[in-house]
Amino acid sequence: MDAIAVRDLTRKFGDFIAVDRISFDVKQGEIFGFLGSNGAGKSTTIRMLCGLLAPTSGSATVGGVDIRRDPEGVKRRIGYMSQRFSLYEQLTVNQNITFYGVIYGLGGAALDERRRYVLDLGRLGGLENVRARDLAGGWRQRLALGCAILHEPSIIFLDEPTGGVDPLSRRQFWRLIDDLSAAGTTILVTTHYLDEAEHCHRLALIHAGRLAAIGTSAELREVFSGRPVLEVQASQPVEVMRALETFEDVEKTSLFGMSVHAVLSAPDVDPAGLADRLRLLGLEVTSIERVHPSLEDVFLDVVERAGAQG
Repeated sequence: MDAIAVRDLTRKFGDFIAVDRISFDVKQGEIFGFLGSNGAGKSTTIRMLCGLLAPTSGSATVGGVDIRRDPEGVKRRIGYMSQRFSLYEQLTVNQNITFYGVIYGLGGAALDERRRYVLDLGRLGGLENVRARDLAGGWRQRLALGCAILHEPSIIFLDEPTGGVDPLSRRQFWRLIDDLSAAGTTILVTTHYLDEAEHCHRLALIHAGRLAAIGTSAELREVFSGRPVLEVQASQPVEVMRALETFEDVEKTSLFGMSVHAVLSAPDVDPAGLADRLRLLGLEVTSIERVHPSLEDVFLDVVERAGAQG
């Protein structure tokens, strides 16, 4: 049985359709990533799957429990970490752990054991008496994750868990997620950080409330099969991008820092020939080469196609 099964799930707010007939499954022990821009419908989907928001139509089961018929049963079986810091800032690390442990029905030796686990997991030893508000961002997120899994749920929902956290803390946080998955925990995580998405076993790209694509990162990159991606390094990247967009054999372009990614319309286009044509226009090209499409390339392409289809 899949850990999560979703069929035609829809949520409307008045005339606005926030989530539009999405369907997908998440396997047990899988890290499943929900990738999309702000307002795409990621958080609304998670709130429905956590039993916090009733769907307008469609169905879903989480851990075998129907989210419409038994939302309280869903809540008892999952861990949930929202995109905003969800702990009590006036309480210390230890007090937060105790508070959530009692909510989850833990006490005595069981709570003490789970407390030690959370402190070890988040490397929070020595910070037990520090108030949550005084913790740095990375420590706060690790404490929030620890409190979300105090009751050892088999399924965890993480809604943009690393927003506003520095890159080093994000990497450390994802090591915790990898460890939980390796131990058999199912994790559904929303993010708009494309580097984080590489940690996921599978990804769903959501745009305007609809699933635009789903698969492993390798499968999603197949969208560029037959359409090579070139990376152009130049001293004037914006001017180079504008020039490339006038070439018939270039389908589209996008800026990546100080470089330009150009999607070619056919696999037999000669990169050296493109560089020569740019130089004839007076544009200096430092290097031009074919590159493996990044997830950002994929995301931009999928979203553009989804938008064109309405």
